[in-house]
Amino acid sequence: MIRINLLPHRQIKRELRQREFSLLALFFAIAASAIIFLGYTYINTQLSAQMSRNSRLDAEIVKLDKEIADIKDLKDKISTMLERKRVVENLQTNRSQSVIVLDELSRQLPDGMYLKSIKQQGEVIAIEGVADSNARIATLVKSLSSSIWLEKPNLIEIKSVLNNNIKQNAFTLSVSIKPPKDEELAAPSTKKGQI
Repeated sequence: MIRINLLPHRQIKRELRQREFSLLALFFAIAASAIIFLGYTYINTQLSAQMSRNSRLDAEIVKLDKEIADIKDLKDKISTMLERKRVVENLQTNRSQSVIVLDELSRQLPDGMYLKSIKQQGEVIAIEGVADSNARIATLVKSLSSSIWLEKPNLIEIKSVLNNNIKQNAFTLSVSIKPPKDEELAAPSTKKGQI
């Protein structure tokens, strides 16, 4: 029988397989390195893009915060200006109120009576005066309650005084100012001048 030595042939095949395995391992290592590098590059690109977006958003937020502060300042200025406008409008509408109230008081004042002082505090007027009799004071209170500019007359005090050896009645009363409605101003008052 002929003996054939297959050892060198097996050894050559084993070396070839080892060489193929080494080449495949090297190829997979290079491929894995390339994939890791590409993944790292992609992640870094996405991260830098997101960081630039975040910085742009932060800059816009700072800008919007400044604009919001400016808007708040403008709203404060607008409310201040509206308050000033309201005060000026109130002054404009109430400018002639004192003259009208004094005219109304003089129209409602009966004969035999004079006023010593008139003081206004807010919408309330305090009146001090002297009358010949209590009936004249009652007439004044009644005529003030029917006035279109004055309301709620309140007699506070009546006392008897001697003035040049003449007995008179000193009185104190308060009355509220009431701005009339437009229809009351349009219709002439028939109650004026009643004593």
